[in-house]
Amino acid sequence: MDKRSGRQYRYFKPDLRAEREENGPKIIKGYFAVFDDEYEMGMMISESIDPGAFSNTLGGDIRALWNHNTDIVLGRTGAKTVDLSVDSHGLYGSITINENDSDAVNSWARVERGDVSQCSFGFDIIREEMIEREDGSWHFRLLEVELYEVSPCTFPAYKQTSITARANEVKAIQKRETDVWKANMKARINKPC
Repeated sequence: MDKRSGRQYRYFKPDLRAEREENGPKIIKGYFAVFDDEYEMGMMISESIDPGAFSNTLGGDIRALWNHNTDIVLGRTGAKTVDLSVDSHGLYGSITINENDSDAVNSWARVERGDVSQCSFGFDIIREEMIEREDGSWHFRLLEVELYEVSPCTFPAYKQTSITARANEVKAIQKRETDVWKANMKARINKPC
């Protein structure tokens, strides 16, 4: 399946942590996405991220936001205040906190204390694979995404917008399959003996 419009958000509970070496900068680091874990989205829909999904996107100028809020920019790869890389486990990142920015320092403190321990990422789907399983459920595998941002989040996005979008996709596929079946049956019925 090719690129779909509409920015998507996913989250999970990573090992997000706040660190500070002696006399060093404050840093938030952890995995912003994990490969091959199945995210249950509800309505018999699940999703996973392929290890190659971020291969063509990490060269862009990706932001680190607080709670997906574009008014609170914690850093960006273009300014070298965010470092993102991929390993066999997932998308790993570190955000160097600007200690002159009270929003950024407060964000670091919330992560350090454990009040915020989840994160999310914002992206567009470039390529994905859709798999209908024997039990009637659907699994979507993200093969390639365009990454825009990563965010430590209080209540990460993984809710109705993406579930509704996925449910609508499944309904559209099922409708096409039903229409093809009906057309085939009609052709069989109308076929002269």
